[in-house]
Amino acid sequence: MYAIVEIAGQQFKVSKDQKLYVHRLPQAEGEEVVFDKVLLIADNGNINIGAPAIEGAGVKAEILRHLKGDKIIVFKKKRRKGYRVKRGHRQLYSQILVKDILESGVKPSKKEAKKETPKTVTKKSSPVPKKEETKKVKAQATKSTTAGKTSVKKTAKGDDLKKIEGIGPKIAAILTEAGYGTFEALSKADPAKISEILVEKGGKRYAMHNPETWPQQAQLAAEGKWDELKELQDKLQGGRK
Repeated sequence: MYAIVEIAGQQFKVSKDQKLYVHRLPQAEGEEVVFDKVLLIADNGNINIGAPAIEGAGVKAEILRHLKGDKIIVFKKKRRKGYRVKRGHRQLYSQILVKDILESGVKPSKKEAKKETPKTVTKKSSPVPKKEETKKVKAQATKSTTAGKTSVKKTAKGDDLKKIEGIGPKIAAILTEAGYGTFEALSKADPAKISEILVEKGGKRYAMHNPETWPQQAQLAAEGKWDELKELQDKLQGGRK
């Protein structure tokens, strides 16, 4: 018996008691997880194919450990331009052990739950308003729009990313524009993705920055562990290990 399941954006052919490496999962080591995006299940010649996923099916697994892959060196050079950039990257992985393949009884995740269709509301014909009523309506509309603008400005403020070692005002502005304006959002970001955003938004000069420790620092800041963050930053040099 085997199944084809999607784990962290990748599809794997798995069977019971099989060990495999997947992209880093948010759960801790030793925890059990259930992957509900099962695309196919084959059992003694009986094949069940989902459209796209099989409803109620899942793959139960245990996270054995978190680790890093081999270091990859990326070197770029443009002759006669004086341009030389060298960067290293280590992909984050998780090793899991497949414990069981469940054909039914698994509840779908919240993200895949079906959204309720909005109800259509029929507008009633209203009588023609008088001049005084139209003035009141316009005044209320202007008040609501100004209130909406102030509320948007208040909610648009994020955390002070400059508290992360290695992030200055310009990098903080780039990350905020890209949607990583809070410690929580930055803690869940991929360092390789952050490097791409810096080069894309700020230019090639930002390729020298290494954001490998930024998600870890942001996680401590989001949890309010400032003493632990300070101890970590004392061991870093410009945000690097």
